[in-house]
Amino acid sequence: MFTRAIVRRPASNFADGLSTTGLGTPHYERALEQHEAYCTALEQCGLSLTRLEPDPNHPDSTFVEDTAILTERCAVLARPGASSRAGEVASMREVLKTFFPPVPAIQAPGTLDGGDVCEAGDHFFIGISGRTNEAGARQLGELLGSFNYTSSFVDIRGLKGVLHLKSGLAYLGEGRLAVIEALRSRTEFRDYDLVSVNADEEYAANCVRVNDRVLLAAGYPSWERKLRSTGYQTIALEMSEFRKMDGGLSCLSLRF
Repeated sequence: MFTRAIVRRPASNFADGLSTTGLGTPHYERALEQHEAYCTALEQCGLSLTRLEPDPNHPDSTFVEDTAILTERCAVLARPGASSRAGEVASMREVLKTFFPPVPAIQAPGTLDGGDVCEAGDHFFIGISGRTNEAGARQLGELLGSFNYTSSFVDIRGLKGVLHLKSGLAYLGEGRLAVIEALRSRTEFRDYDLVSVNADEEYAANCVRVNDRVLLAAGYPSWERKLRSTGYQTIALEMSEFRKMDGGLSCLSLRF
């Protein structure tokens, strides 16, 4: 059960962040409305929020998930693969001191984005991507192993349009994974019950199980019906402005 989450409101220069989507410039006021609705949904799921002030020095900083990996037993500071995001980690270190004992960090030459790390119970899937390299993945695996977690690597560098592992993968609990078709046949997931997201709704694969509900992006009716038919309660949230900046639901919070 999650009880807390850390979030950061988008800064006024949010549109200056990194993006590969080609979907246009995000509308700032609409992004603020969508972010507030997201925060409200987390509170509806029973979470107490730590709300961080906007950071105009780092336009991507609303995507707090990439700065750290939080578990029941430990926290690890990430080392984002995009150099423009490196400064986001220092401020998150100060925040995490409130909740965790001394927090280890990924070190050079390793790089690691939190969006490449999917927790599935006591096992962690670590994506090797354009943002997370093998050195960073190995460091995280060793750190998690010291807390009796297991991990495995999933190389997604050949998957077009998949920025982070969690762009196409989500853990739904009870040994069940949401996956895009490009990941469905991967042997790394052979021991899990896989629920496929239709090709025309792949953005919705970045959903988030929060206690007894699943948060998903609005506008993907087939995926929402599939989740509901599988027995999940869902909360659909508008994510259009964050999608324009390569962001998804999981990116907007650190849950623990």
